[in-house]
Amino acid sequence: MKNIIQLLFLLMVVIFVACGASDEEKARIKLNEAKILLAKQDTTAALRKLDSIPKLFPEAIYTSNAAKNLITEISFAELQQKEALLDSLRAQKTELEKNFVKEKTEFDRYTRYTHKRQTFKRAWDRSYIQVHLDERGDLYLSSNYHGKNWLNHYALRVYDNGESAKTDSIPLNSVDNHHSDFMEAKWEKVTYRNGKDNGVIEFIAKNVDRRLKAVFLGKRYYYIILETYDKEAVRDALALSKTIKREKTLEREVKMLQKKLKI
Repeated sequence: MKNIIQLLFLLMVVIFVACGASDEEKARIKLNEAKILLAKQDTTAALRKLDSIPKLFPEAIYTSNAAKNLITEISFAELQQKEALLDSLRAQKTELEKNFVKEKTEFDRYTRYTHKRQTFKRAWDRSYIQVHLDERGDLYLSSNYHGKNWLNHYALRVYDNGESAKTDSIPLNSVDNHHSDFMEAKWEKVTYRNGKDNGVIEFIAKNVDRRLKAVFLGKRYYYIILETYDKEAVRDALALSKTIKREKTLEREVKMLQKKLKI
């Protein structure tokens, strides 16, 4: 009796296994789940699910091929979308570049963008905030003082009606805190690289229409009202910086997709 029960149990197990879902059936469930995700525009999750099908169900040849074909369709559509966006960004970049002078001297590693309203000829003898940009999209700020007495300034605060933004402090002995003089004129240039503008760039760019003031912080304080064209220069440079960086990211993504599609 015991042997009969064991045989019946084994027979039930065999029948259960034989009647269980095949790899193709299980893979089709995954494929349908991926299609649902695509309909919800969750492309990333859909691609993960499609990529998993050949690994999870190696015997599901038909559905695995269907999954690979769908991945190709998605990738091709994504490539077309990114190429169109890249074309749009390049057109936007060309338009923004009209506000700048491009220059690369023997001392420059990268091409520099200087706003047309902030060239040396237009700005050498005044106190102002200058924006700096290069071909990588690297963006930073400097405060330039011109006067009869030393300020020995090390930071900058821009403000209006209780709202303000302040740079980090740049020590007087830093290479980014430069002093020079000629005859009776004193020049100070403090450069805020690698994010040391501490949000001042964004603050100016967002408030071009406001009467922004700036104070050069040092042993002596020096106050200026920002010229409209200096505020616009900061705004334009920030927009161009973001466009350049986005363009470079898209170029990398397009190349990866082209490699994946063997185009």
